[in-house]
Amino acid sequence: MERIVYEPTGPYHKAFERFMAANGLPLSKVNPRLARRFAEATGKLAKTDRIDAGLLARYGALLEPRLLQTDTQIHNDLKELHVARLALIKDRTAAKNRSKNLSSPLLKKHNADRLRQIERQVKAVDEAIMVLIGQDAFLKARFDILVSIPGVSQITAFTLLIEMPELGELDEKAVAALSGLAPMSRQSGRWTGRASIAGGRAIVRQALYMPALVACRFNPDLKAKYDQLTATGKAPKVAITAVMRKLIVLANALLRNNRKWTPKPA
Repeated sequence: MERIVYEPTGPYHKAFERFMAANGLPLSKVNPRLARRFAEATGKLAKTDRIDAGLLARYGALLEPRLLQTDTQIHNDLKELHVARLALIKDRTAAKNRSKNLSSPLLKKHNADRLRQIERQVKAVDEAIMVLIGQDAFLKARFDILVSIPGVSQITAFTLLIEMPELGELDEKAVAALSGLAPMSRQSGRWTGRASIAGGRAIVRQALYMPALVACRFNPDLKAKYDQLTATGKAPKVAITAVMRKLIVLANALLRNNRKWTPKPA
């Protein structure tokens, strides 16, 4: 299938996306790092606009990257809000760390004021995200499915919707790999190393950590998986990673089947 293949370029590609999508043209947005590695694999080390265009065309023809959703505007708006939220969370962590080392009463007051301001701004961003999701019937239905899973909060649900819009369209292996939760084997000749997770979308992985901890206690199926792994000698961290993987696979399956989570009959 024909498609327009391009790399994201900060704020500049958004207007391009809106225009092309409005005209019904199929779009594929590729990770610049992967495109660069593809170029290096073909022996192209030089980098010019003309060379990049040719390589992106070859990348699209050979690998057929996923087509972008037709409605990119609402996703762009959600993504912009979420990027701002992540920056606020980072600022909040920094302000909390600073508070431990401040001795000046004035600086303590300024830091406390900044923390309160950040909390207000985070709340406002969260409300804006929920308003956008509530205005779109498709997104709202997907959001309701995700929050039906024990341990998945509103914040986790909208993070998954924003940072992994492919959920519901992938198979189990692909969704685990895309979230960076698929174990990567290391083997050469007779040597076999320890498998570990690598790559994927770190934001999605971080968003799944706390839900996995909650699921280990309150989701019967995932709790059984965690207990089984720890009983066989697996480290708690490895068991939690496995629960995170099962959690994203479960979310993908529920969205694909358009149904909410229900407990298995006893």
